[in-house]
Amino acid sequence: MMSDSLTGPSFPTIHHVETLKIQALSEICKLIGRAVHLDTTLGRILQVLHDILKMERATLVLLDPNRKQLSIKASYGLSVEEEQRGRYGLSEGICGQIFQSGSACIVPDIHSEPLFLNRTGARSRIRKEEHSFLGVPVKVEENPVGVLTVDRLFGPEISFEEDMSFLEILATLIGQFLVLHHAIARQEERLKAENKSLKAELHSRFNRHYIIGNSEPMQEVYWTIEKVAPSQATVLLLGESGTGKELAARAIHEASSRNEMPFIKINCAALPENLLESELFGHDKGAFTGASSAKPGRFELADGGTIFLDEIGELPLLLQAKLLRVLQEKQFERIGGTRTLTVDVRIIAATNVNLQSNVDHGLFRSDLYYRLNVLPLNLPALRHRRDDIPLLIEHFLLSSNDRNDKSVMLSSSALDFLCSYDWPGNVRELQNLIERIVILADDPVIMPDNLQEHMTFNPRADPPVEPAAAAQSPPMVSHGSLQDIERKEIEASLRRNGWVQARAARELGLTQRQIGYRIKKFKLEKPRFALEQ
Repeated sequence: MMSDSLTGPSFPTIHHVETLKIQALSEICKLIGRAVHLDTTLGRILQVLHDILKMERATLVLLDPNRKQLSIKASYGLSVEEEQRGRYGLSEGICGQIFQSGSACIVPDIHSEPLFLNRTGARSRIRKEEHSFLGVPVKVEENPVGVLTVDRLFGPEISFEEDMSFLEILATLIGQFLVLHHAIARQEERLKAENKSLKAELHSRFNRHYIIGNSEPMQEVYWTIEKVAPSQATVLLLGESGTGKELAARAIHEASSRNEMPFIKINCAALPENLLESELFGHDKGAFTGASSAKPGRFELADGGTIFLDEIGELPLLLQAKLLRVLQEKQFERIGGTRTLTVDVRIIAATNVNLQSNVDHGLFRSDLYYRLNVLPLNLPALRHRRDDIPLLIEHFLLSSNDRNDKSVMLSSSALDFLCSYDWPGNVRELQNLIERIVILADDPVIMPDNLQEHMTFNPRADPPVEPAAAAQSPPMVSHGSLQDIERKEIEASLRRNGWVQARAARELGLTQRQIGYRIKKFKLEKPRFALEQ
């Protein structure tokens, strides 16, 4: 920032003035070159003129977006109140005259000029001696868009023409800066609109596969699917149970070049080891008792397409070795067979356990883990995308009502209640809950009290845990009714937070409106001793 100590001689020479003007223009160009915010930069430009040239009460008035009046956009030496008073009609006063004519104007003595309105009141503070006022139009493409005004810049030995020449150069720079700023603003708006359109397109595309969600975590999932789908690399889907890994796998397949070929899925935890091997790789006739005919495995059926291996962490070690060979060589043999089969299959695997932890404990082959973990994709837990819960509930309600020929709805309080729940079973739990509610509901509108038969209230989001740790956690046990548990949770949090509702709400993951509703519902009152603290 320039120092105010630069005063120069009392009567500066033309040479000294030229030096000051060059210095000022240099500083202004630097400000424009690194400008981020329009209003701030304009204000600093006028400050440079004050600091270097000792200019007082500089203002820049610009045409309002409605094109009905001129108002001060930036100033230096005016208070906020004075700036706010600086509004002029398009032909009002000196500023209006300069704007309408598109020509510069010199007022040798503002105190004797009837067109000088002193609308801001800033010059009421100065002495009544002769005081010059200069104004030049700011133009964009030869059209006036505003007016730059200053008090006399230099001493009496410097001509008005010197002042006006400098101001016209400055007005040209400001006009170019406005053009640049408006171009950047239009580009930002275009990019925002394009981004919004692309997000809507992505959501629409994946909604075909019943992937529902507009939240930021889900937008990240959509973008990642778009990036990994065109490749042929193996994808490893990570996330808690019920987060929609199969839907994501199908979306990757549909967005890939293999979408016309089969999408074959198998749950590695659903079958015992001997049957799982047969399901994966097939068997020849007579391979074992009951094998009366040859049967192709899932890898053969998926040739040219995609195979989805769900719960890959449950795959037995013996089969892990055979799967590794398929990944590396694209080859295998059926059970009881001698012919080596070659397939072109893309593998998408999914797990809700910590594979790295399983590797460390010798439960999963490290070489297979690294072959699977080429493109990992984390699917967020429902408690981490709460903005999507109302959208999911609406979808499941419509589907379930249609299937069951009902018209069940949720009250707003019931919706708030469900949005505060932690959903340990994620989207699958939510879908099943809505189905039960619709089937068993006696009333057309579901209230929070109607939910106690179907779920256990737990308003606080659990801290993030590794999937393996989550799988080993003991199941939550419910004691007493839903309302009793809810009441105790709310009251305990209020006590911990000194009965400050906002703090308790944050701790429980609720809004202040939600916790206020519950306090009123359970008739909770602050103890008398708490009032006296």
